[in-house]
Amino acid sequence: MANLINLEQVSKSFGVKPLLDSVSLGVNEGERIGVVGLNGGGKTTMLEVLAGIEEPDSGRVSRVGGLRMAVVTQRGVLPEGSTIGEVVLGPLGVAEHEWAGDARIRSVLTGIGIDKLGLDAVVDGLSGGERRRVALAAALVRDLDLLVLDEPTNHLDVEGVQWLAEHLVSRRNALVVVTHDRWFLDTVATRTWEVVGGRVESYEGGYNDWIFARAERARQADAMEERRRNLARKELAWLRRGAPARTSKPKYRIEAAEALIANVPPPRDSVALASFAKRRLGRIVIELEDATLTAPDGRELVRDLTWRLGPGERIGLVGVNGSGKTTLLRTLAGELEPAQGRRVQGATVEIGWLRQELDDLPTDMRVLEAVKDVAERITLGDKEISAGQLAERLGFTPARQRTPVGDLSGGERRRLQLTRVLMAEPNVLLLDEPTNDLDIDTLQQLEDLLDGWAGTLVVISHDRYLVERICDSTWALFGDGKLTNLPGGIEEYLRRRAAMGDGDVPSVASTVARSADAEEQPKKRDGAAERAARKELSRLERLVAKLTEKEEKLHHGLAEAATDPERLQKLDAQLREVVAEKEAAEEQWMELAEDLD
Repeated sequence: MANLINLEQVSKSFGVKPLLDSVSLGVNEGERIGVVGLNGGGKTTMLEVLAGIEEPDSGRVSRVGGLRMAVVTQRGVLPEGSTIGEVVLGPLGVAEHEWAGDARIRSVLTGIGIDKLGLDAVVDGLSGGERRRVALAAALVRDLDLLVLDEPTNHLDVEGVQWLAEHLVSRRNALVVVTHDRWFLDTVATRTWEVVGGRVESYEGGYNDWIFARAERARQADAMEERRRNLARKELAWLRRGAPARTSKPKYRIEAAEALIANVPPPRDSVALASFAKRRLGRIVIELEDATLTAPDGRELVRDLTWRLGPGERIGLVGVNGSGKTTLLRTLAGELEPAQGRRVQGATVEIGWLRQELDDLPTDMRVLEAVKDVAERITLGDKEISAGQLAERLGFTPARQRTPVGDLSGGERRRLQLTRVLMAEPNVLLLDEPTNDLDIDTLQQLEDLLDGWAGTLVVISHDRYLVERICDSTWALFGDGKLTNLPGGIEEYLRRRAAMGDGDVPSVASTVARSADAEEQPKKRDGAAERAARKELSRLERLVAKLTEKEEKLHHGLAEAATDPERLQKLDAQLREVVAEKEAAEEQWMELAEDLD
């Protein structure tokens, strides 16, 4: 594969903080790379250096001649006074009948929701999320070698994220995308870059492979702190027990993962938490009776809704943008009154509400002061922790806790907002798009905190991984005036939306099945050839297991021969041969497994 962009010993700092320190990496033709890392850790900086928006302090960035590249950042800057049609379709330089007859362009306009905004609408009046969608559509309609995206799933609903993933895996161009949406990362990425401590660590595959490899490195090197390792093990346990693995792995690797999580309990004891929640909340939590909810423009969103939230319920709420999810959450919170019907709240209910907006933070305080302003100490599960300890668990180091709130990045403000909500010790949590601007490590910490949290939870999120991870039931607003329970979760939601005929909503199975271009898919084997290939696959698995056992024995032998130089040399030579043979067998296995998939 041809190399499109190459970074050689690149360094970049802002102030005294080095975000990139002698980083060398490259993007090859057709690669789809997901970028992850902590908020403020250098992901966007790395993306901007890669794309040529920022110049490195040192090192070299080289790009292939004539590279066709589009970059969509979080800034959402559009030319003032332009219409959506001029921004999205103008650069193509084609007549209306030409683009209207192009199925790919029509698919982009529909999939991103541009058709609903209207091509004649002026961009000056659009919201931040709508401007981001317009910029994304303008990039997707072009024929490119490389597409660079920074958090493209923010402001997209579940179907928008599903469509975008399907669209990106069907394209031939290379992709570099910063994302904290773990389902999206796992579906789209063929490689994952983790930006951490000024370095960029590279992993094969998406989220599933990245979390496994990171946990394995931590276990083998024993270099990461115990808390991080436990979180990774819990995440692995959920991956193996919950959602099916989305990538093929050798049998011996699966067994290694099983051994790693053998003693990890389920993420939460739902029965015990529900029992505790009943004692803490009582019988009545929040109830809506014959409620009708309307939008600010008077449009009816939900009618005659009777919904009783029980103690300890964990609910994921999904629906297309504009279907009324946030309005329903605001009604549950008591900020909005139903147009008809009534809302009932239990006497012991204490609501914690994480809004999408960041306008409820005291910008005149420092981080720790802002947390202590809510409470000094709280009890989570069976442990009492201080304001500083909770802030640290959600990514604020002791040094960062002294930072003025006004100096925080968007992701850090979101973390602070979440910390303040939890410090209030609510027994009902209403979370409106909690994953926006949060990095994956913070999301894992949040999930870990919620595992031991006894109370009622309602979460709106386009991050299907989060919904599947922390919620026990899924409800949907389909725009028909009703709230519908979905026993099959988000997959059922997407199936129903497709059956309604409101857009072409692909399934997860089709997304994974078409993860490479049609011409790149392996040709179908006939029955005899496939049986022979599977037999060879089994032989290679047995060989790798045998070589692994031999490798372990040689390691023991080396330890025993520490005082015998001659024997040490002999055993070391044998070990090198075994390792080389094992690596060759693994490569054969992977090639054959890819052929058979």
